[in-house]
Amino acid sequence: MPLNPLLEILILLASAVMLVPLFQRLGLGSVLGFLAAGVLVGPWGLKLITDVEAIQHLAEFGIIFLLFLIGIELKPSRLWRMRKQVFGFGLAQVLITTLILTALGRHAGLPPPVPLLIGSALALSSTAFVLQVLSERNELASQHGRLSFAILLLQDLAVVPLLALVPLLDPQERELGINVGFALIESAAIFGAVLLAGRYLLGPLFRHVAASRNSEVFTASALLLVLGTALIMEEAGLSMAMGAFIAGLLIADSEFRHQVIADISPFRGLLLGLFFMSVGMVIDFGGLVDDLPQVLLWLVVLLVVKALVLWPLAILAGLRGASALAVALFMAQGGEFGFVLFGVAYQAGLLEDQIFQRAILVAALSMALTPLLVRYADRLLVAEKQAARSGTPSPNEIVAEADAEAPRPVLIAGFGRVGRRIGELLDRAEVPYVGIDQEVEIVARARERGLSVFFGDVARSDVLRAAGIGRARLAIVATDRGVPSLQAVHAIRREAPELPILVRATDRAHCREMVAAGATRSFSENLETSLQLAAAALHEVGERPESVQALLDAFREDYAADVHRADVDESDSTKR
Repeated sequence: MPLNPLLEILILLASAVMLVPLFQRLGLGSVLGFLAAGVLVGPWGLKLITDVEAIQHLAEFGIIFLLFLIGIELKPSRLWRMRKQVFGFGLAQVLITTLILTALGRHAGLPPPVPLLIGSALALSSTAFVLQVLSERNELASQHGRLSFAILLLQDLAVVPLLALVPLLDPQERELGINVGFALIESAAIFGAVLLAGRYLLGPLFRHVAASRNSEVFTASALLLVLGTALIMEEAGLSMAMGAFIAGLLIADSEFRHQVIADISPFRGLLLGLFFMSVGMVIDFGGLVDDLPQVLLWLVVLLVVKALVLWPLAILAGLRGASALAVALFMAQGGEFGFVLFGVAYQAGLLEDQIFQRAILVAALSMALTPLLVRYADRLLVAEKQAARSGTPSPNEIVAEADAEAPRPVLIAGFGRVGRRIGELLDRAEVPYVGIDQEVEIVARARERGLSVFFGDVARSDVLRAAGIGRARLAIVATDRGVPSLQAVHAIRREAPELPILVRATDRAHCREMVAAGATRSFSENLETSLQLAAAALHEVGERPESVQALLDAFREDYAADVHRADVDESDSTKR
């Protein structure tokens, strides 16, 4: 008898809350913790949840939101820069791995077209697993992280033609080739229509919603974009995940990208964890016991073949030593889209039940082993760095240092009159910056001028993270409202304890409040206006310019010292 859906959700949450922190504390990572939680409550554990198919349908949304965030992070300009890695090394990995696994399948006596189906499906790695692991280790920007991401992107793009290939492999359905061709043309037309509609409709839609200043409606709009585009693409014959990826691309260059990332990320994290749990539930330990030699043989062949293909490709891409091996170990597993391809082929009658179960089991076990392979790769990377410190830096370390020395932006919170002028001066000094403002009109005007300004609530930590607070060299809070400024300072200081923060304030009391909240320095508008007037008066009465400047500098120093002095009488601030 099926459980109450609410009770199932509580069981899933409870198992995740218990096991994921435990596995993280043991250094095994959250992914393996979610897998173990799925095994614990699934059909081969405590049998608390037996309707795995229903959980899998819900867990698919984790992949959808993951692909959306991948798309939104991948600007078209960045995709063009990565074309060699994506369409060179990524395509080579899929084709070579598919050919080798297909040949091994035929040698093992599997009937056509089973070897090609299994080989192409297992050639795909797990986007969810690899990106989660790289993100946990802050390695997405590393050499091996960037190459892994490029190969994963090509694999995600390859899902579409592979799904179209399945009906063509059925000997009894050869006449479907023409229909599939028409379907692909229709899909391409819908793809183009979605891109055009997104380009001309998304901006006005989000500006209209953002103008209401209702965060709940803005979140609903972001969800509508993701799920709506995913549904349209599914109806066009493409995957929902690919539709979500396209939705991300549509908004990648939009001024709303940081706020959308902040709103979608919680859904992605929760549902992706559910996906990992669903993988743990489908591991058929009964089949593993009955068919152990064949399953282990397939598993070893899969891991070895993919690692041996990925390793030399990583070396050709310019990686050396542990970084090249890390790519091979990170991506040696099967992937979530393999489950999709296996399911489609099974429903089409192209895979027998035993082969289908064996393939699912091998893919799931390979994913379960990934965190352990990653731990081994981690040790190699650490050992390489330690060895490099004692001698000549390795090529990988030199590249990492070069990346670290790349210009880091200044974060400007509030892009009104003051923020805009600060941005203009930074532009003249050729200092990169990122502006964030919650006023739609301000952001729109700045974007029209080609400025790097985005819509978002800077008092939200998730917006700051999406805007790259971790790479910022300085934060400037230039908003003209007291409470939002104070909240922004608190949020920035939480996310970046050591980051210098310069704050615009109204008077001495406001300056002192900002410094107490964590600002490095605070500047009073009233003070600067007074000083400029005083300077003009002194010039008019004949004081020497250097004397005037010395007076102003001394007054500023005294004022700053007074702001930072804890025992100053607060009531005096309104009299000066």
